[in-house]
Amino acid sequence: MALGTNTGGAGAGTEVPALSGAPLLGSLHDLKSDSLGTYLRAQQRHGDVVRVSAGPPGMRADLYCVFSPEGVQQVLASEAANFRKDNAFYQEVRESFGNGLLTSQDEDYLRQRRLVQPLFTRRRVDGYAGAVAAETASVVTAWEEAVDGIVDVSDEMTHLALRAVARILFGTDVEATADVVARCFPVITDYVLRRGYSPANIPRNWPTPGNRRAAAAMDELYGVCDRIIGQRRRAGADASGEDLLTLLAAARSSDDGEFDDGELRDQVLIFLLAGHETTATSLCFALHLLARHPEQQDRAREEITRVLGGRPPQASDLERLPYLSQVVKEAMRLYPAAPVIGRKAVAATRIGGHAVPAGADVILAPWVTHRRPEHWPDPERFDPDRFTPEAEAGRPRYAWFPFGGGPRACIGQHFSMLESVIALAMILRAYSFEAVDAEIPVGAGITLRTEGPARCRVRRLDTPRAP
Repeated sequence: MALGTNTGGAGAGTEVPALSGAPLLGSLHDLKSDSLGTYLRAQQRHGDVVRVSAGPPGMRADLYCVFSPEGVQQVLASEAANFRKDNAFYQEVRESFGNGLLTSQDEDYLRQRRLVQPLFTRRRVDGYAGAVAAETASVVTAWEEAVDGIVDVSDEMTHLALRAVARILFGTDVEATADVVARCFPVITDYVLRRGYSPANIPRNWPTPGNRRAAAAMDELYGVCDRIIGQRRRAGADASGEDLLTLLAAARSSDDGEFDDGELRDQVLIFLLAGHETTATSLCFALHLLARHPEQQDRAREEITRVLGGRPPQASDLERLPYLSQVVKEAMRLYPAAPVIGRKAVAATRIGGHAVPAGADVILAPWVTHRRPEHWPDPERFDPDRFTPEAEAGRPRYAWFPFGGGPRACIGQHFSMLESVIALAMILRAYSFEAVDAEIPVGAGITLRTEGPARCRVRRLDTPRAP
C-alpha cells in the first residue's frame, strides 16, 4: 500500500522512544489516574512520537502517541485512509451509541455523510440560532435566583447545551428527551469508559450489576428516541417541523436511499452525545477563564454591548463578534472537548521518521499539541489574541484541531461556534463573573470532563435597551 513519502516497512525509520513505566503494569496506573498528564509528560521527555505501554504481560497494549502538528496532519488528513476507527474504545462507543457519523466507517460513513451534509450547511445551521437564544434566555432568567449569586458553570452549561441540542433535534419534544438524556448518558458513558480502557471485558450480556445498569439506561434512552421517531414516521408527509429529526427522516437520494429507523436512532444518539457534551465543555471553560481574567471579560463585554446593544444575537452577528470568537477558540485550545483521539494503523508507516507498525494503536492528543510552546508561547496563559487572523496564519494547520480534521472533520463545527458565541454573548451581557474555584480538575472521558465544581459568583448587570 503506497501512502506517501513517510511510508515504509515495519522496520523502516528509527525506533519510537518509550515512556518508562512500572515493571509489571507499565503506564496503566498513570493512564487511569491522569491520562492527560501522562501524555503531556511523554511529549516533554521524548518528543513528537512516543510509545506508551500499559497492562500486564500478555495483555499489554502499546500506544503510539503522535504530538506534532505535522504528524497529526498525516494521521487525520494526508494518510487518513491508513488510520481507522478500529480500536477497542470506538467499538464500545459503537455498541452503546450506535453506528452513526462518529463511529461508522467506509461506505456506511460516506453514505451517512452524503445524506446528512445538506442539513449542516451554514445557512441551515444559522437557522438554529433562535433555539439557542431561547434556551440561553431561560438560563439568564434562572440565575437571578442563584443562592448567594453562585452558579456551577459546568452543570449549568451542560444543562443549557443539552436543552439546546434536544430542541434542535426534537422540536416540541425537548422536555420528554432532555431529562432522559441527562439521567442516562452519564451511566452509559461511564460504562463505555470502563470497558474501552480495560485490558479485558466480560460479555455485555452477563447479568452483572454494571451490565444491568448500563442495559437499563440504554433501553430507556433508545425507547424515547424510538417513540419520537415513530411519531415522525406516522406523520409522514404531514410532518411540517423544521427540527433536525424531521429533516433526517425526510433525507433521501436516488443513490443513497434513506435512513431506516435504526439508522435514524444511531444518528440521533451520536448528535446528542457530540452535540451537547462538546459545546458544554467549551462554554464552561470560556466562562471560567473569563471569570479568572477580568480584563478579557470586560473586553468581550464591551464588544458585545457595542455590536448588539439590547437586541437578541443573530447568526449574522458571529462575524461581528471576532474577539468573543477568539475567546471560544482559546478556551478550546486550553480545554479541548476531545482531548484524546484514537486510530488504528492499517499498514506500517513512518511518522516523524519513526517506524509505526501495522495494527498499532495511534493516539493524538489535542491536550498536548495545543500546548506545544514553539507554537503557543507560555502555553498555559489564557490569551484570546492568539487567534487573530494574523496569528492563525502564522501557525501550522494542525497546531489547533479541536474539531479533528481531514475527511472525518466534525460536521457540526459551525454549529458549535454559533451556539457558543450566541450563548456567551447573552450571558456576558447579563452578568459579570468572578471565579470561586480557582482551578478545575479535569479528566479524559469520551469528552473532557470536570472532576470538581466550576463555581462562579455572578452579578446581574443592567442590560442595554435595544435601539
